[in-house]
Formats: sequence, structure tokens, C-alpha cells
Amino acid sequence: MKRRFTKMHGCMNDYIYFDCLRQPIEHPEELAVRLSDRHASIGGDGVVLICPSETADARMRMFNADGSEGKMCGNATRCIGKYLYERAGMRKDVLTLETLSGIKTLRIHASEGVVESVTVDMGAPELQGRRIPVCADGTVIRRPLSVGGREYEATCVSMGNPHCVIFTGDPGELDLPVLGPQFENHPFFPERVNTEFVQVLDGHTLQMRVWERGSGETLACGTGACASAVAAVLCGYCPKGETITVRLRGGDLRICWNETVTMEGPAVIAFDGETEI
Repeated sequence: MKRRFTKMHGCMNDYIYFDCLRQPIEHPEELAVRLSDRHASIGGDGVVLICPSETADARMRMFNADGSEGKMCGNATRCIGKYLYERAGMRKDVLTLETLSGIKTLRIHASEGVVESVTVDMGAPELQGRRIPVCADGTVIRRPLSVGGREYEATCVSMGNPHCVIFTGDPGELDLPVLGPQFENHPFFPERVNTEFVQVLDGHTLQMRVWERGSGETLACGTGACASAVAAVLCGYCPKGETITVRLRGGDLRICWNETVTMEGPAVIAFDGETEI
């Protein structure tokens, strides 16, 4: 059976999107593993299903490249906003999207029918250790953590999925294929973890690389950028309530933490295609 797909990316964090508003897809876990292969198939960081919702304009299901289902993906929410506005006829300035981390509000920034960027209200960060989850009570700010025989200071935040933020020097110098899995599978993180390696450039600018659980290093991570901005405020590097630019390998995201965290950034349609499922 063949199905149409749309390849989209937010700051080069690329997924294969299927419109399931009228026709569902079975076994998306297996599909994500097969289609994400960048050598033998379409290639991407995973598969995203755009599904109908009883409580929002649409519902998102996202699957990492290893087939595991994720609760939230900030870059994917923006891409879905673009798809709903441009392809599904939902020409509204504000859209709602149901996720496993709750309903997210998407503010569409469009010009002449083309979505140029999307601002997502990501909700309030979760800072309580057991709810992130990590194996610790209370907040986890600059907590010593031994990984691969070296000591780090970890600040942990959930933005619908667990993040461990490590402030460091130039993250481009890190051997992430070695270091990333050591953090991801560390026993301190009972559900594995996304890890952000962040350099503070100034009081409103961060440089970040990310290792995502289930996908490995990606060129951008929206929830990771949000977690990094929150961690920078908690550690005193950046002011709360002001826009923080997070520079990722795939582009820039603009984050602001007041009561909730907002994220603004691009969404790009790369191409459409058809594949056997």
C-alpha cells in the first residue's frame, strides 16, 4: 500500500509527516525505523503522524528513529502548524495541537498564505526531579553527575520530555557519538534522557548541541532549546522574562520563559513524496 508523505524540518530537525486526518496508519513504530534510514530510505529523525483530535485542531504522534514514541517535539509542532495552515485549510492565526504532553497553542506568522514562522506556547517547565523524571527529589540544578569517568554539573528540566543540560565550553569540540549515549542511558535517568551541551555566549545567547534519546545527535531540538533557556535562567546566566536566542547546528530558536515557555522559529516543507508502507 502506498501513502503520500511530506518531509518537513524545523532548523534541520527533519521528520517524515503523514496526514492521518482521514486515514490512519498502522504500526508506525516499524515505519519510523525503516523510513528514517538516511542511506536505504527517505531519511529523517523519525516519523510524525498528524491525526484528528476531539479536543484540539489536530493531534500529534511522533516516533523517533529507533521506533520509540516520544511525548513531545517542539520543532514538529511548528511544522504541523505550517501543514495545517497551508495544506489542511485551517487558515487561523491560532491553532491548537494535542500531544502526549498536553494541548499546545500555536501562533501562526504567515504572509500571503505562506507560514514563515510559528510561536508555540510550550507550557510551564517541570522542575521537580521525580516528575522529570530523574532519580532525585526536588530541583536538580548544577547537580554533580559522574558520566564516563568525568564529573559534570547537571541541570534537569522536563518540557514534556526529560532533559539534562550541561553548561560547557565550545560544544563543537565534544565527541558526542561517545558522550551522548553515556548520558542517555545513565541510571540517573529512569526513562533515558535528552542531553544538551550548552555554551553561554552572552546574557541572551546560547550555543547548543543536542543528543536526543532514540534519535542520537540531531541538528536541532525545540524542547531542548527551551530546557536550555530555562536552565540558563536557573543557573543565573540569563534573565527570566526576556528573549534568549539558542543557536543550534540547524538554525536559531527564540525562547522566552515567563510563567510558561514560548518558542518561536521556522518551519520548512522540504518535499512531498510517496512511499510503500
